[in-house]
Amino acid sequence: MSTHKSFFTLLLGASFLASSGTAAAQSSSAADRREVSITVYNGNFGLVREVRDVAVGTGRVPLEFRDVAATIQPETVHIRSLGGAQSLGVLEQNYRYDLLTPQKLLEKHVGEKVRIHRYNERLGREDSFDARILSFVSGQPVIEMNGEVTYGFPGRFSFPSVPENLMAKPTLVWLLDSKQARQQLEVTYLTQGMNWKADYVLVVNEAETGGALTGWVTLENRSGASYENARLKLVAGDVQRVSAPERPDVRYKAMAAPAPAPTGFREEAFFEYHLYTLQQPTDVRDNEQKQVALLEAKNARIQKKLIFYGQQYWYRGQYGQVQSNQKVGVYLDLKNSQANGLGMPLPKGTVRVYKADKSGSQQFIGEDAIDHTPRDEEVRIKMGEAFDVVGERKQTRWSSLGTCSSESSWEIELRNHKDQATQVEIFEPVGGDWTILEESHPHQRKDANTFTFDVKVPARGKTKVTYRVRTRWC
Repeated sequence: MSTHKSFFTLLLGASFLASSGTAAAQSSSAADRREVSITVYNGNFGLVREVRDVAVGTGRVPLEFRDVAATIQPETVHIRSLGGAQSLGVLEQNYRYDLLTPQKLLEKHVGEKVRIHRYNERLGREDSFDARILSFVSGQPVIEMNGEVTYGFPGRFSFPSVPENLMAKPTLVWLLDSKQARQQLEVTYLTQGMNWKADYVLVVNEAETGGALTGWVTLENRSGASYENARLKLVAGDVQRVSAPERPDVRYKAMAAPAPAPTGFREEAFFEYHLYTLQQPTDVRDNEQKQVALLEAKNARIQKKLIFYGQQYWYRGQYGQVQSNQKVGVYLDLKNSQANGLGMPLPKGTVRVYKADKSGSQQFIGEDAIDHTPRDEEVRIKMGEAFDVVGERKQTRWSSLGTCSSESSWEIELRNHKDQATQVEIFEPVGGDWTILEESHPHQRKDANTFTFDVKVPARGKTKVTYRVRTRWC
């Protein structure tokens, strides 16, 4: 039998336990918890560690460990006694997730007698009938009643008992060899259904040179378990995991409830990731969305940029009029440095940007996703496309110099319909080996594949940039 299959073996029968000298089963619930901590990762999973004070008895003892996550990964469970390694041995470990539902009751009572109750409107009372469930397939019971076989009979079913192998909630079950009557048990496991993300709000000033940045952590728990007074930690980074088969969805559905917290996180480097520890315990309830303050920078400097992007493939063929009224992108650049009021490694998330209009009302002006950003790195937020600044690009001359080489001349016209002059960066990812032969404005070499022009466009005016470039790409 494989390790995976043996992990999910059924518990030993009661008669076997009695004959082998095993004590009666004990149980532990969330009421036995003495401490609990949760570490949540970006990849929709979390690590749960809890310590419970449990009266287990001595000898061979089955223990039902209840109130665990419904989306637990049972192969990751680890149990140990804080009273010492010699005080507790684990002989067998099982995970029961065959839950008590109306469908399971019908399925488990196939071949058994049940009662069916139906309200008699004419007599104003409920009539009861004895029946036997012959099969239960595709959600439809086939029953034998009054000497006939039928299905689709209206009414509600009642059952003589609850089958022993059905559980109200997912439960871990161990067969323990305990040397002490009371044990402090530390249990850790990974579970799916926990996730977190960062959300940022940037309010820019009137001059668009600075702004107030606040960051919030949004934590979501869909694991099927609640954890009160928990120590909460978050790991930011791309943690490698091996794909696992999907488990049955046994979560309980409920409305999420936001629960903002007053204080924030302490950040620290951890392995090749970053760890954020909440400075006070918090309740992490099932089917809850919680928001906790992450950071605040009241006056961070920002730089607005208008960028007119080109395309690499335009330099490898003959095009003529490439694009008319091409959009000019609008970006905000922000330095994540201590000198700029920041300096904390920023987890990936969404930045939403606002600015006050002339009446003082804040208006939403754009949003963008940012990746994990270390301290002292630049954050670039795309706001959208400029309305009053447009561009036009023409290829005025092109000649082939061989299989992988060409020479082309270009004219870029930028038009500004605003009442103020504006600065636009022309960004050209030419690729390959390239040389600028002629130019109307000085270019800057950004890297081996890119050159740019910084161009000032007058108010209600236009600026033309011309250049000739020789390229070789193979």
